[in-house]
Amino acid sequence: MNDFSGADLSLTDLSRPPVAAQRPHSYSHHGITIDDPWAWLKDPKYPVVDDEDILAYLREENAYFEKAMQPHAALVDALFAEMKGRLKEDDASVPQKDGDWLYWWAFKPGGQYRIWYRRPAAGGPDAVILDEPAEAAAVDYFRLQVLSVSPDGKLAAWSADSSGAERFVLKIRDLATGEDIETVSAVTNGAVAWGADSRSLVYTEVNDNWRTYRARLHILGSDPATDRTLYEETEELGFNVGVGKTQDDAWIVIATGDNQTSEVRLVPAADPAAAPLLVSPRQTKREYSVDSAHGTLWILTNDEHVNFRVARADPANPGKWETVIAGSDSVYIRGLTSFARHIALTERVDGLDQVRLRAYDGSEHRVAFPEASYTAVLGSNPEYDPPAYRLHYASMVTPQTVFDYDPAARALTTLKVQEIPSGFDPSLYATERLMVPARDGKLIPVSVLYRKGFPRDGSGKLFLYAYGAYGHAIPPGFSTVRLSMVDRGWAYAIAHIRGGDDLGYDWYLQGKAEARWNTFHDFSDAAKGLIAAGLTSAGKIAINGGSAGGELMGVVANTDPELWGAVVADVPFVDVLNTMLDADLPLTPGEWPEWGNPITDKAAFDLIRSYSPYDNVAAKPYPPMLITGGLNDPRVTYWEPAKWAARLRATKTDDNLLLLKINMGAGHGGKSGRYDSLREDAEAYAFVLTQMGGA
Repeated sequence: MNDFSGADLSLTDLSRPPVAAQRPHSYSHHGITIDDPWAWLKDPKYPVVDDEDILAYLREENAYFEKAMQPHAALVDALFAEMKGRLKEDDASVPQKDGDWLYWWAFKPGGQYRIWYRRPAAGGPDAVILDEPAEAAAVDYFRLQVLSVSPDGKLAAWSADSSGAERFVLKIRDLATGEDIETVSAVTNGAVAWGADSRSLVYTEVNDNWRTYRARLHILGSDPATDRTLYEETEELGFNVGVGKTQDDAWIVIATGDNQTSEVRLVPAADPAAAPLLVSPRQTKREYSVDSAHGTLWILTNDEHVNFRVARADPANPGKWETVIAGSDSVYIRGLTSFARHIALTERVDGLDQVRLRAYDGSEHRVAFPEASYTAVLGSNPEYDPPAYRLHYASMVTPQTVFDYDPAARALTTLKVQEIPSGFDPSLYATERLMVPARDGKLIPVSVLYRKGFPRDGSGKLFLYAYGAYGHAIPPGFSTVRLSMVDRGWAYAIAHIRGGDDLGYDWYLQGKAEARWNTFHDFSDAAKGLIAAGLTSAGKIAINGGSAGGELMGVVANTDPELWGAVVADVPFVDVLNTMLDADLPLTPGEWPEWGNPITDKAAFDLIRSYSPYDNVAAKPYPPMLITGGLNDPRVTYWEPAKWAARLRATKTDDNLLLLKINMGAGHGGKSGRYDSLREDAEAYAFVLTQMGGA
């Protein structure tokens, strides 16, 4: 029997939203008792969710969402049409050479998913490798994770998820016939690595706790049940195992680690069954990665400097590291790829992306880009000695651009500029980067986009986005979606707050674990700085973040509700205390380095309890809120947004609209098709516009 208050959805005033029942439940840690009356929303059989009370409540919330949005269907349709009109219907990637073949993907007009192609580099007909629309036709959700062609070009390993649960089925396809000839595993996650013989494949599997815990070797034609385990993580509950290949194809890389510690083993690609070579034993809070060129291991590590150094080692003595480039306070080295002629380093200097090419004689230079503020990354460069390096570039006013860079001529050749069929005139827009003071004196970068003529008298509306966790930066790149707000007279801003690594690895550390409050304060202080700059006013700011960024939304909704005109929290990590106390949840042990372990550490318990959004909902007014989740989400489980919404409904003192939407057939990323995803963006923007005006 359902024991929540069912709303009469025939009402048009939305005055009776679903109200989840409160069932007494409490627990104690470190001498403190916590009441959790909505704990019942977590199905004890998870990841199976079949409790009828839970499902009925989620369905009623979804019905309430649909009822609330139905009067605005025309606006959602208009926004969706705008967003779709900015996407090239038959978009395609720039072909990339890998050995004897050119590879690329393309959409057909109206297609939700890509089709993957190749043709001989010497000339010849196009051939389909994988037709995603055909594979997705029979399922509600489809996500391709891996598509890797064997060295001899005859086979492809590919994996896909059909539920959103992020357990991928790995298959082997014969490219001559287009038929799948083997199913290797139904519980893979992550990349794969082919052996040099094209008959062996290294892959990773997840356990029941959704942890990628082992790397296995499959020999084509053999029973997968007999696959040899090359490495299994047994020491650390929070470590995950991944595989890859060095740029010179000499080694298969097996890495294990969490958010702060890593350990790497190497297996010869010519002999994948050989005993793995341990590069250097794990040391807590030391990270390192390994590439290979000219018989030397090239290592990127933070062992001597927080912003990482570059070292080299002999494979015969892989733990003896000789510094090649020392760590720097001003240069944050984020990635290393060792090509035949250069080591390519992706860096960030004063928050700005850089690509540095260093020849093996020590000479080096940085690629010069055309704008003062932008984002640039090394693209797909599968060959060891390419004639040019593929780069991807954008800014807040420059669409996604693909370059080839000739290091000898030091020249960029434009291969593709993102086409916007409905039109885009960059001269109509302006972008700026503000440095806003936080309450502790740190200067927070904020990137802002608006149409020229945007008012600076505080009358303007502003959409503010941030993430702020895991060292994940949000670069000042281009988005066609946000133009739907900007073209309606809004400004769009990205706050590069601590917790990301926008200003270096230490910027990340300053928002992590015991320093977590810096992230939340930075966001609110960035908003106040934008108000001080005349870009907006309190109550005229819509805010958005997802996952850990959704946690951010929950905290600042509690601490500074008067600043926000609307809040959109996507798959929000808001039941932080309960999740970090539950070591049986799939991701919890691996998250302790990021947030702290409240089971063993009372200080971590007190800190998490001080900000956990679900635990700090108070009897006061909150702005209009849209909260989303996914029933199959293994990262932020569905009950986190559901419990948060339930507590907000029962506690807040305002009549502002609160909506909860749970995707019943999707996971962490929402719906999988490119147009289905856009419609969810359109719904979020419509919610903001109808709650704050400006539609």
